[in-house]
Amino acid sequence: MKPNRVLTTWTIVILSLIAIDQGRCQDKITVSHALAMAGNPKYDQQFTHFEYANPNAPKGGNVKLGTIGTFDSFNPFIIRGVPAAGISFLYDTLTVQSLDEPFTQYGLLASKIEMPADRSWVVYRLDSKAKFHDGKPVTAADVAFSFKLLMEQGDPLYSKYWADVEKVEILDEHRVKFHLGTRSNPELALIIGQLTVLPKHYWQGRDFSKPDLEIPIGSGPYKILEFKPGRSITYQRDDTYWAKDHPVNTGRYNFGTITYDYYRDPTVSLHAFKAGEYDFRQENVSRAWATAYSGPPFEAGFIIKEEIDNDVNQGMQCFVFNTRRPLFRDGKVREALAYAFDFEWTNKNLFFGQYTRSQSFFSNSELAASGLPTPRELEILEPYRDRLPREVFEKAYQAPTSDGSGNIRANIRIALRLLQQAGWEIKGKKLVNQKTGELFRFELLLYDSTFERVALPFKKNLSRLGIELDLRVVDTAQYINRRRDFDFDMMIATFGQSESPGNEQREYWGSSAADIPGTRNFAGLKNPVVDEIIERVISAPNREELVHATRALDRVLLWQHIVIPQWHIAKYRVAYWNKFARPQIIPRYSLGFDTWWIDAGKNARLLDYRKKLNN
Repeated sequence: MKPNRVLTTWTIVILSLIAIDQGRCQDKITVSHALAMAGNPKYDQQFTHFEYANPNAPKGGNVKLGTIGTFDSFNPFIIRGVPAAGISFLYDTLTVQSLDEPFTQYGLLASKIEMPADRSWVVYRLDSKAKFHDGKPVTAADVAFSFKLLMEQGDPLYSKYWADVEKVEILDEHRVKFHLGTRSNPELALIIGQLTVLPKHYWQGRDFSKPDLEIPIGSGPYKILEFKPGRSITYQRDDTYWAKDHPVNTGRYNFGTITYDYYRDPTVSLHAFKAGEYDFRQENVSRAWATAYSGPPFEAGFIIKEEIDNDVNQGMQCFVFNTRRPLFRDGKVREALAYAFDFEWTNKNLFFGQYTRSQSFFSNSELAASGLPTPRELEILEPYRDRLPREVFEKAYQAPTSDGSGNIRANIRIALRLLQQAGWEIKGKKLVNQKTGELFRFELLLYDSTFERVALPFKKNLSRLGIELDLRVVDTAQYINRRRDFDFDMMIATFGQSESPGNEQREYWGSSAADIPGTRNFAGLKNPVVDEIIERVISAPNREELVHATRALDRVLLWQHIVIPQWHIAKYRVAYWNKFARPQIIPRYSLGFDTWWIDAGKNARLLDYRKKLNN
């Protein structure tokens, strides 16, 4: 059969037009100091500092901070070991995210960023002044080496986060090109900029997978001055830091030294703070905040107690089920157990009414689903109607509630009905499997003993269902290892979220992450619908579509009942010895502690006060 000449001619014309159009897209290459996820960067190429930083902030002074647990590693990029607090001070990244925009990255190691309109590739052009602590320059070879090292030997987070990168190409000493392919992933160019660049000359030939305490070489604002393994570490500001006057750093990293002291538990740590052993503390325990922050130093104004409002996406703090365990594979079982957690009583009696119940994986943000699905959300969800619970389409998710009196009989009846539907029954005041006679018993893994007061009422309510809950408190190192290996029945987890969700959602909820040790898919969720909606979130072409897709994802996750939501608070609760000053503008999406500085006058008065106490 002879070809249709007209069709062939038109095919050639169409293909030519497509090629021309693609060529035009490729021709629209922008060269910029920053990349914004949506719209234009807030700060232009001539900006001298972020507006939430004080360019005249004095440098120097010593700050002591407290943290819990221990450490045995200076390598925060692998799943083995417990890295030292503050270790990221040693390192620079290609770009830096501003804290007053949802998602914009400004060049640091990279002085310029080149990218075509279709975002099919990105070139990071390195600053010729960038150097490591040993004086050697940061080169494109270091960038390519770091990317390969983290993808192949680093925490599984990296291989999920940058999975769509097709190839890395060194163009010359100062330019490296990341080929991003044709798959729609608008944020990929930005999150590549978050790459920590490691010195190839230091790491090549070393065992990157081994945690140890050999001081590594970085390129960041601080160096390790001294440390006591597992007990304390002190960082010293590097006066020769190559980027100390860079616009993204001006007014930041003001402290001369920063020391982290390790404490056994939060109670001991709080007592140490009040005794003046360290300077600054963020409080996460509501009872302590309501009752423990008082005494002469507070009354005299030498310790400041302050609540600072924020607009930060609070994500989700929750009890998380390990659905890899046969006990928790049935969604009705997971749903039933949520009725045994009495948030209203807990908030009233343990938290002094300070918290808000979380009803979303993106709490305190416009990304949180609320009410019934919007028309656009329904468009996204409709293709999956036969594979999703009908509640996704017909109801707004609402965690079980009570009147706060402690009487949750109605909730217990609902829970028992769900458990019976799942094949469980009460025998001799114990819940047993109708087929096997197995007793319903599981363990809640904890590392912070303060959570026992939350877990004990939960345990009591579960006992009314005939369920035995064992509380297991372990040290930080054991907790981290068990969490990495998914060796738990239930634990308390926090899923932090950014203002611009994207590739990290694969590691949180993606099927491909469920069986990889060290990922944050703690629940072991494997759901093809979730996988597809995650890709919608990642490929969202603009902010409006990102919000709709994220809300759709939120609804689907909530109705999987993989967690029992706990609470959040849209405030920073901070206490500090009165030696600090800070900029008038607080960044919208962070506390911005790295923009604070030590006020010489306040510090002198504080030293006099402490001398009098000691005498």
